[in-house]
Amino acid sequence: MTAQVCVLGPSGKMGRAVIEAASGRGDLEIAAAVDSPGARILGAQVHPGVVATADLAAGLDTSDVYVDFTTPSATRAVARVAALARRAAVIGTTGLGADDEAAIAALAKVAPVVVAANFSLGVNMMLGFVREAARALGPEWDAEVSEIHHRAKRDSPSGTALAIARAIAAGHGADYDKVKRHARDGDVGARPRGEIGVTAIRGGDVIGEHTAFFFGAAERLEITHRATSRSIFAVGALRAAVWVVGKPPGRYDMLDVLGFAKS
Repeated sequence: MTAQVCVLGPSGKMGRAVIEAASGRGDLEIAAAVDSPGARILGAQVHPGVVATADLAAGLDTSDVYVDFTTPSATRAVARVAALARRAAVIGTTGLGADDEAAIAALAKVAPVVVAANFSLGVNMMLGFVREAARALGPEWDAEVSEIHHRAKRDSPSGTALAIARAIAAGHGADYDKVKRHARDGDVGARPRGEIGVTAIRGGDVIGEHTAFFFGAAERLEITHRATSRSIFAVGALRAAVWVVGKPPGRYDMLDVLGFAKS
């Protein structure tokens, strides 16, 4: 079966990367490309035989699954339309709020949806490593996460940094929302045991760099992932798109796509 894919935001960096990554593949085809009304790319050919359009309903109708790396508001709006069509989805938008998550949850009740903060195989391996390190070392080792992204990135901390921090909390058996620390300024007092700090750095054209730190009494462990091309995210998203078609309704992540056991 060849999956028919609708790409959202073909004028964006990730939309373009997804379309480029699809070239030469035999397991999927780009069937449609949908952008926002008024986008300059509308009417232009973005892939052989595919012209960018603002007609979301038509784009979903010609596809088995859509790939979304847009904005929270766009992701929310598209999920509501996709729910009516029971269309499978691959969503990589970050910075999602409660309303956005609710729209995705409603879609997942009627269609299979893969949601991930990062579609890189390496990052998803890192999540597993970090969870196991936190489980083995325990909260006696101070855990911190740092992330670096380009100056134009809007959300902070990054979705991937939050996923890493949550993996550490899972390894500790802790409720992340009760142990997180996203900023330190002024006299904040000594660092409490079990706290998980997340630091965001912005500058230049850095695609993405994430490091999980574990600080022991006389040693330090660092687990780092660096991305040098957005193609890794596009390739992972397309792998998810092929995988999700035909799956039962529900919310999935990249560990499901890659067949990793969860514990």
